[in-house]
Amino acid sequence: MRAWRKGFLAVIILSLTPGLLRAADTEDPWIWLEEVDGEKALAWVEEQNARSVAVLEKVPQFEPIYKKSLEILNSRARIPRVSMHGKWLYNFWQDDKHVRGIWRRATLDEYRKAEPSWELILDLDALAEVEKENWVWKGANCLEPGHRLCMVSLSRGGGDATVIREFDTEKKAFVKDGFFLPEAKSGLSWRDENTLWVATDFGPGSLTTSGYPFHIKEWRRGEPMDSARLIYQGQPTDVAAASFRIANPDGIYHLVYRAPAFFRSELFLYLGDRLVKLAIPEDAQFQGIFQDRLLVSLRTPWETGGRTYPADALLALDLDDFLRGRRDFDVLFEPEERVSLGSVSGARDFLLLTTLDNVRGRLYRLTPGEDGWSRDEVRLPGLGTVGIEAASEESNTFLLDYTDFLTPSSLYVAEGGGQPQQIKSLPAFFDATGMRTEQHEATSADGTKVPYFVVTPKGFKATGKNPTLLYGYGGFEVPMTPSYPATMGSAWLARGGVYVLANIRGGGEFGPRWHQAALKENRQRAYDDFVAVAEDLIARKITSPKHLGIMGGSNGGLLVGAAFTQRPDLFGAVVCQVPLLDMRRYNQLLAGASWMAEYGNPDVPEEWAYIQKYSPYHNLKKEASYPQVFFRTSTRDDRVHPGHARKMVARMLSMDKPVFYWENTEGGHAGAANNKQRAYGSALDYAYLWKMLR
Repeated sequence: MRAWRKGFLAVIILSLTPGLLRAADTEDPWIWLEEVDGEKALAWVEEQNARSVAVLEKVPQFEPIYKKSLEILNSRARIPRVSMHGKWLYNFWQDDKHVRGIWRRATLDEYRKAEPSWELILDLDALAEVEKENWVWKGANCLEPGHRLCMVSLSRGGGDATVIREFDTEKKAFVKDGFFLPEAKSGLSWRDENTLWVATDFGPGSLTTSGYPFHIKEWRRGEPMDSARLIYQGQPTDVAAASFRIANPDGIYHLVYRAPAFFRSELFLYLGDRLVKLAIPEDAQFQGIFQDRLLVSLRTPWETGGRTYPADALLALDLDDFLRGRRDFDVLFEPEERVSLGSVSGARDFLLLTTLDNVRGRLYRLTPGEDGWSRDEVRLPGLGTVGIEAASEESNTFLLDYTDFLTPSSLYVAEGGGQPQQIKSLPAFFDATGMRTEQHEATSADGTKVPYFVVTPKGFKATGKNPTLLYGYGGFEVPMTPSYPATMGSAWLARGGVYVLANIRGGGEFGPRWHQAALKENRQRAYDDFVAVAEDLIARKITSPKHLGIMGGSNGGLLVGAAFTQRPDLFGAVVCQVPLLDMRRYNQLLAGASWMAEYGNPDVPEEWAYIQKYSPYHNLKKEASYPQVFFRTSTRDDRVHPGHARKMVARMLSMDKPVFYWENTEGGHAGAANNKQRAYGSALDYAYLWKMLR
């Protein structure tokens, strides 16, 4: 049900827009490091990489962690993750024999087997060899029903910008003279087998200030792109515009999505030959169409039809009735103080609804009937995290994944109204005997109770001397939930480390309100929450500053950057991955302008006044004593500019602050393009942590 939305969000968090210099930026002596492929900048990167790797590869734990991590990532005992389309389950797979990966499929009956016989569709290693391209898989958008024709997205080196080519899954070949989109930040949907709706870089003036398309055109097979008919045009100041298609047994729906800001949108339904705007709040989330019912969840309360619906509620109403003006919604979910909406998926006869109950997953079936909706809970094996792995509105069969910190992830199949039956499970990649998981609360600076999970190793005692890794994110309404940490478990927990996951504000653990509590001028609350968790760990004698390390990536990289610049006394190690750090220029670099709804606009003096108080790059102090931070990023990250990490390191070195730095030349925002790169980066992280925190 949310597949269209995930695809759209993947589009609107990428960009290749170059930074634009302002007068004040010329005072930055390190701005030359923003030139991604500049000769001087790359020479600097090479020098920093060599210096850091020479130290970290010699840490005794590095080699065994690397070998074990690679073994885990390449293990054929991993669960093949799938999507469901008709009778087929599709999977993309990488291992030591398929470094770039293979796209394959199997029936559900075949997939149930311990060793399924897969039908190969596309071999990326073979394709890259023939075409002499460093292809990285970025997914496929296939025409439903049938799933025969697909627009396959391939990235050069792992960046978000992709080349998109039409592929025939029956012939297992790219379509000769088929649809083709050159490398760009593109989005598309199928109108029919001979027509696409395309949002891409159509030339000068076709991208928003965030670097995304805002024109959508109808492109017919065999016609040049220049003749494509304009369907919709947003505004240059928008984040982006995109289209998507919903195909279910009740009909096919074509929609257009305009995002004037990251958490605001306008939705249009194509009726006949015109687009009709759906009159829902701009900050509401469209959750799909199920049995001709419009599904909407709310970020803020909505007063309509003589009633006020609360934030985080899930609403349903017959689409035709909605278009006629009715507003008497069925309320399918209503939040509680510590219970929030998770995901919404559709089967043929019922909806699947996940919730977070104090950051622990629950799953329900919701079935419409003449007397309203019935609701029954699906039993889970524990109090961990549940996710719908695959579902289709063509049947009542669905796959779900269950995981927690110490239980290997397991895959279950449920058919009809029956209870799930386990069909696959990860092996135990580390020995969890004697390990424990607990949930605690810290009190933040404003008195808010902030939950966090602690996973302790075998033989743990609260001596204050335990090497401890605290992880956080705290942004964009993304919840941090328990999951089985195969590589971290073997590299950290099994070696005696403590792992902590913080559920700070800015995330989505308790619904939109938890996120909204740390937006813009209130961003400091997320950092206060993180510091409060660190102080609570120390007060409980789980660890002490000398033995406490923190880790975060992307927005989480900003989090740990703010944490160590504000409270360097609290931490002995910092792993800062693909981070935002220069918050004066973040909106000028790559996708940064699209995140101003989260952080604010630094070009507005009133907003820069609060942003500058936590911007890590601007709060470094020569007199301060910082831990020796490990920064790592990717040259090919076209989402968060590598200049953030580069400049932070350069400024710290100019202040005689020792740091470690590693920049992968591939991998995009994920930091790695294949399992060897993932294992190597992970080994550097944990070798660094063991070096610093023992």
